[in-house]
Amino acid sequence: FPEFEPFDQATPRGEQPTGGGVMGIDMCQPVNKPQHNTSAYDITHLVIRRGQPFTVIVTFDRQLAESDDFQLEFLIGSNPSANKGSLVVVTFGNRPGSQWAGQIERMDGTAAVLMVTPAPDAIVGKYRTYVAIATGGGMQRTSRDTSTDLYLLFNAWCPDDTVFIPNESERSEYVLNDSGVIYQGAAGAVSHRTWMYGQFEKGVLDACIYILDASRMPIYDRGNIIKLIRIGSAMINAQDDNGVLVGNWSEDYSMGTAPTAWTGSVKILLQYANTGVPVCFAQCWVFAGVFNTFLRCLGIPARVISNFNSAHDNTGNLKTDLIFKTDGTPDRRNTRDSIWNYHCWNEVFILRPDLPSGLGGWQVVDATPQETSDGHFRCGPASVAAIKDGLICHPFDSGFVFAEVNSDVVFHKRDKYGTLTPYKVDKTHVGVSICTKSLGSTAPTDITYNYKYPEGSEEDERTMDRAEDYGCARDHSEVSEGSVTVVMITEEVYMGQDILLEVEFQNVSDLEKVVNALLSGSVIYYTGVIANDFKEEAFSVIIPGKKSEQRVHVCGTAQYMPHLGSQPSLHFMVTGETDTHSLSCMKVVNLKTPELTMAVSGFPRVQHPMLATVSFTNPFNFSLRDVYLSMEGSGLMECRSYSFRYALIEPFATVSWRENFSPRLHGDRFMVAVLYCPNMPQVTSSRRVF
Repeated sequence: FPEFEPFDQATPRGEQPTGGGVMGIDMCQPVNKPQHNTSAYDITHLVIRRGQPFTVIVTFDRQLAESDDFQLEFLIGSNPSANKGSLVVVTFGNRPGSQWAGQIERMDGTAAVLMVTPAPDAIVGKYRTYVAIATGGGMQRTSRDTSTDLYLLFNAWCPDDTVFIPNESERSEYVLNDSGVIYQGAAGAVSHRTWMYGQFEKGVLDACIYILDASRMPIYDRGNIIKLIRIGSAMINAQDDNGVLVGNWSEDYSMGTAPTAWTGSVKILLQYANTGVPVCFAQCWVFAGVFNTFLRCLGIPARVISNFNSAHDNTGNLKTDLIFKTDGTPDRRNTRDSIWNYHCWNEVFILRPDLPSGLGGWQVVDATPQETSDGHFRCGPASVAAIKDGLICHPFDSGFVFAEVNSDVVFHKRDKYGTLTPYKVDKTHVGVSICTKSLGSTAPTDITYNYKYPEGSEEDERTMDRAEDYGCARDHSEVSEGSVTVVMITEEVYMGQDILLEVEFQNVSDLEKVVNALLSGSVIYYTGVIANDFKEEAFSVIIPGKKSEQRVHVCGTAQYMPHLGSQPSLHFMVTGETDTHSLSCMKVVNLKTPELTMAVSGFPRVQHPMLATVSFTNPFNFSLRDVYLSMEGSGLMECRSYSFRYALIEPFATVSWRENFSPRLHGDRFMVAVLYCPNMPQVTSSRRVF
């Protein structure tokens, strides 16, 4: 932005007048940064949090007298305005000033030690600093000095700030922790990956402010937490506003970086800020990881959430409709709804003065482009407390999030005339588990009951009825319970191993039942979309009355491996018919991948040389081609991210890669390494350094 210096009247641009000229301005970074919990930011300027005092020392060319009048001025944006809060005048003594409080702590000869307290609702961003001195001809201001610029952030430590979070351990985790764990996989087979948020790394704070500039968000709105979050949710994806990340849920990543190859947010944000061009490519956990960095960098308490069996309903109701043909096979052409193995979004901890009492606290925000909200691909903030009680009338996008965790799965059979007949309703499949990283630990914390009451409880029924009253229709199909049920069981399995599927039929009637069944197997994207079909097997089972029968099916490596590509998830479905009923069940198998070994050597001390070693052994009888290895550690590696490529890794061969680094920050630090190649899903490893 062009710089702006306010003058009451034109004055010569020469030496300062001798009657009280400013010799220097000291922003007192060694004192202010620790007090504001901003010492970790790798930046040459002062970083402070609003609603909390900071110290400035102004040195004059002589000792001030009682009659001397001066003020500090803080300007933000290209057209600062006092009535919009972007031109802040801080006065000292009895003269009225702005909402920022000023106080002279003491005089040390010609140096004035000043205490300034920004308003708890002040605009967030980068300010320019000036000192203005009253002279006979008006006010004489200091010239532009970039070293006195300061960054003002939200303040989770200030009770008057809308992001205040009272628990110190939660502030440490959700604002100050620059690495985290994102949970993936499938319900019952949860996997995880370490993600480097890196909100304190060099250039990241400027990149986050650049995102707000690129959105053309008015400067005077940047102190409003709700408006800023909604802008951020829209700008992290590039769907309709040239934002940060391009989503890609295909197998073709030739024009960019595969989503599974990223190690963290830093490289993505710096690339976007340096080029102004959206970065390719992302899927939901990448959107959530980068959004989490954006939020924590600006001082907003935030965490990444994983919802397993997450419904994506396209019709705005509480029904996820799965349609099958008369022979029991899925009717993909007419099925519009989908169930994701998991979906990642974010939560922010903020006050909601726009909502009734009790609906503040954790709020859902989602940057993955799924549906539009007020014309942009974004979601939230939606109150978690409101979602739990079915109060989906409140802004923003509460109904969409409510459906993601509460939809009923309705199985329909489509006859030759196109008529749909429901034959099964599963009320427990969607939102079966919702988790996030624990405080101070890499273990998951189950927060399912933050979002919903126990299935079938009286509170749950009242919640569903209330949501329907607010316009979210639920399923009321009259489906009779069949006498035969079916379930599938399988153990965890590594990629390249045979899969044993135990299919168990239970007959609750007194009569013998014959089931004509079909077992189908597909490779799926984690969004539930079919990538490749690889198995279809018809079989029959005779089940005596009041008995159960098991069938064990073997899915060999040779059946699924040629179709796998870079997807680690297999979807198995059993559909069947008795003389009176249809039945079905489904199971997602998330294949475990080979291990990546990571070791760190050297004395763990700040600015002391250390060595990281990553090694990998190809366990398969086929070669891995175009292998990409990357390594990152927030506060550890100055270059933020290292990468290396292998054109070929032969079967059973071992490769090793070493990098030197010198830690920048003390405390517990993590490093993460990722191996990616087109014919194998992600392989990751992380290591604690301190």
